[in-house]
Amino acid sequence: MTADAKQLQQQSYISKLKLTNFRNYAALSLDLIPGAVVLSGDNGAGKTNLLEAISFLTPGRGLRRAPYADVAREGGDGGFALHARIEGPEGQVEIGTGISGGDAAGEGGRKVRINGAPARSAEDMLEWLRVVWLTPAMDGLFPGPAADRRRFLDRLVLAIDPGHGQRALDYEKAMRGRNRLLTEGSRDGAWFDAIETQMAETGVAIAAARAELVRLLAAMIDRLPGSGPFPQADISLAGDLESALGDAAAVDVEERYRAALANGRERDRAAGRTLDGPHRSDLVVRHRPKSMPAELCSTGEQKALLVGIVLSHARLTGEMSGLTPILLLDEIAAHLDAGRRAALFSILEELNCQAFMTGTDAALFSSLAGRAQFLTVDHGSVALTG
Repeated sequence: MTADAKQLQQQSYISKLKLTNFRNYAALSLDLIPGAVVLSGDNGAGKTNLLEAISFLTPGRGLRRAPYADVAREGGDGGFALHARIEGPEGQVEIGTGISGGDAAGEGGRKVRINGAPARSAEDMLEWLRVVWLTPAMDGLFPGPAADRRRFLDRLVLAIDPGHGQRALDYEKAMRGRNRLLTEGSRDGAWFDAIETQMAETGVAIAAARAELVRLLAAMIDRLPGSGPFPQADISLAGDLESALGDAAAVDVEERYRAALANGRERDRAAGRTLDGPHRSDLVVRHRPKSMPAELCSTGEQKALLVGIVLSHARLTGEMSGLTPILLLDEIAAHLDAGRRAALFSILEELNCQAFMTGTDAALFSSLAGRAQFLTVDHGSVALTG
């Protein structure tokens, strides 16, 4: 990477994090450093809870996708709050988010404030920081259901295209409306036409954004050394809209999809749901050195592939947005050998990003001594190690 490129990718990091009634934390205030932050402690101590809190500094329901009622601390008032001070290229910003006790059951109830003022939407946080995560729950990404891969892909898209989240919400809302008409046996052509037009517009925009991300990410992966610690992946999309966008203009693909929805109403009515669209697409990954589908690789190879994709995406996010993302790497060292751990730590330093890493055994991060902030997590409290 050239010096000019490094200068463009300025670090955005959390310098202070405060939690109130979040999971097992009644109240917590942490001063944090840029660079690597290692959180160690027993299973169930609250390490992942801290990562989940940070994941709420981006649109969506966080890395666990949990209902807000589950996030609020048991025994509290039913609400939770978190506050972060962000240091970035545009200066310092204060971001707060959470719900009041009465809003716990409402999925749309999370409020966001930036420098004390209500944000127009959660997407406003993306102006100040980008957050990407890798958790043990994602270890089964490749052999698991396509829905998990779509969710992973859309999270990657959102980090470089802040409008993607709203497009996805609009499409889901329209599709739910169409599915409701189907199950109710409605024959109201005007309602179907209006909903299907919206689905065609947003659906094709979603497919185009995914295709662009895959194109850019594939180019970034190609820059990895062929014999590096994290193998190169060949990535592609499987989906009718994505395929159609390869040889036709978006406006033509929209019209084709709208017509397909209209012509497929009776079939979809029998199924009780919409059977065509970006909600059926899939991310296809292959282990390039072995020329093997990722789902057929060993568990260790799948983990290495996934880490390589996430790191390549972090580089891409930095180049596209000018902000290096904050990385949340839960139990990242447990299934990496010493060589890959060392390589990971070196790459994180090269990326110039704030990276939160958790593990039950702090010794796995010993090579970061003097280069990272070590914190011990103990069931609702966090202290500097040492």
